[in-house]
Amino acid sequence: MKSQGRLLPTPTLSLVLLVVWLLLVRSIAPGQLILGAFLAVGIPLLTKGFWEPLPQVKHPLKLAWFVLKVLGDIVTANIQVSLLILSPKREPHPGFIEYPLQVKDPLTITLLANTITMTPGTVSSNIRLDRSSLLIHVLNMEDEQTLVREIHERYERPLKEIFEC
Repeated sequence: MKSQGRLLPTPTLSLVLLVVWLLLVRSIAPGQLILGAFLAVGIPLLTKGFWEPLPQVKHPLKLAWFVLKVLGDIVTANIQVSLLILSPKREPHPGFIEYPLQVKDPLTITLLANTITMTPGTVSSNIRLDRSSLLIHVLNMEDEQTLVREIHERYERPLKEIFEC
């Protein structure tokens, strides 16, 4: 979110805050609209000093494709985890892997960690302070190197392309 001006440093955040406020109060009465607008302008102005500069999305179509791919992976992983849990003959092989990060931008690392966590069967549990690696718990780990390659190809590389990090 690039600084657009003094009154609305983050217009998207302001719009989201206004909509969330109106949904919370379940009213579009004039008083609620005025209060929501005041909050939508005031909160970003008061907090803009705490925000790090965010990378710009350089390829919005790649971002849309990435979101669709992640949603498909979530559905597929849900099915795989369900079969693993419900099958009496299958036994999970849990473990931890340390995934070496190539991206260093905090937002991109956060998106990668959240993407991994949203996919059933994996949870990102720690990021090194120097941002060199991500600790991931895997419910059913068969081959560590294959998993590292898959995460890189499916998630990290597309994020690097989307934000040109």
